[in-house]
Amino acid sequence: MPRSVVPLNDSQIRALKPRGARYSVADGNGLVLEVLTTGTKVWRFRYSLHGARQPLVTIGDYDKVTLKTAREKARKYAAIVADGLSPVSTARQDRGAEKHIDTLKECGELYLAAEIANKSADYQRNTRRTLEKDVYPSIGSKRIKDVTASDVLAVCDRIKGRGSPKMALHARNVLKRLYEYAIARQLATLNPASMIPARFVATTESRTRVLTPDEIGTMLRAIYASDIRRPLKLALHLLVLTMVRKSELIESTWSEFDLDSAIWRIPAARMKKDREHWVYLPRQAVEMLRELSETRTSRNFPFPTVRGVDRPIAKSTLNQAVKALGIDVEHFVLHDFRRTASTHLHEMGQSSDAIEKALAHTIKGMKGVYNRAEYAEERRRILQLWADFVDAQIEDGRKVILGRFRQAS
Repeated sequence: MPRSVVPLNDSQIRALKPRGARYSVADGNGLVLEVLTTGTKVWRFRYSLHGARQPLVTIGDYDKVTLKTAREKARKYAAIVADGLSPVSTARQDRGAEKHIDTLKECGELYLAAEIANKSADYQRNTRRTLEKDVYPSIGSKRIKDVTASDVLAVCDRIKGRGSPKMALHARNVLKRLYEYAIARQLATLNPASMIPARFVATTESRTRVLTPDEIGTMLRAIYASDIRRPLKLALHLLVLTMVRKSELIESTWSEFDLDSAIWRIPAARMKKDREHWVYLPRQAVEMLRELSETRTSRNFPFPTVRGVDRPIAKSTLNQAVKALGIDVEHFVLHDFRRTASTHLHEMGQSSDAIEKALAHTIKGMKGVYNRAEYAEERRRILQLWADFVDAQIEDGRKVILGRFRQAS
């Protein structure tokens, strides 16, 4: 039950003295009064958005904003949060702060605080990194209205010059979205980034990387010989065997698995094509999942974070785990596992339609009419064939213990 807060009154507020470190006193409904070491007292609004605690929103100094007004502002911002939105921009307008935004960096900081506060941590981190590393040093001090398409293109060209065309395109897209926000807030009238077609920055090349059988064995043996956590080892192995996307695996819940029937039912809400997808689990995958179930630390997730909350691991966790291994496998990303499985199964002469269904791809024409159990037996057979093939690559030169699902050599 939430702890009740006794509302403040002016006498109490005036009696608050500075300490060696700043501290806060709550008034209730998200409103807090922060007392700085200088003795200045500042009203702030505390809130969470989409389950995550957000930075405090400044309302104003106690000397200039009365207790009554501060409470009115807090109620106003609470209503905005209830609609799933951030109150940061509204608070800045209330303080007249937006009128003083002049440079691209100032606008960028407002954009980060107000517009993407409800995005994922990875999204926020990548956007901030792009602004701080590539945008601010070059054009951050320019007036927001003076930045030209040539300025944006120069930023992109510098990034391409260090061999990162995709990052150059990402920077262009970040600036495009930032200026869309600035225009909506009437801080700018033109979007210089939108004047540069994406194809002039970088072309998106489809990946063709396929691991050889030797590389499959090398990678999985290195993973099991490493000191990364056992659940992460199994997650990477399952990613190879099940042919699913990384997010589909790490965000899975125990309720999706029927291990007795060896079926994993991924709901439509978690699929790229918004259609339920069934994975017919090979024997090895079932044994790994049973091990995870027996040693589970989360009620809901097979791959929970270790940070004390019941959530799945971050999307970057598996990438970081593989990167830390220093495996000698060139130009590889985890998504290449799907292409690798598809390529080798096609080379084994397996049904192309069944492989496409196992990958949750849409088959065009009459054959593509959706049926979640279509090619069920064929898909079950080829996934077991694939798991056995992967096992054979691991066995070649294996000197590590994989776990209870395989006997040590």
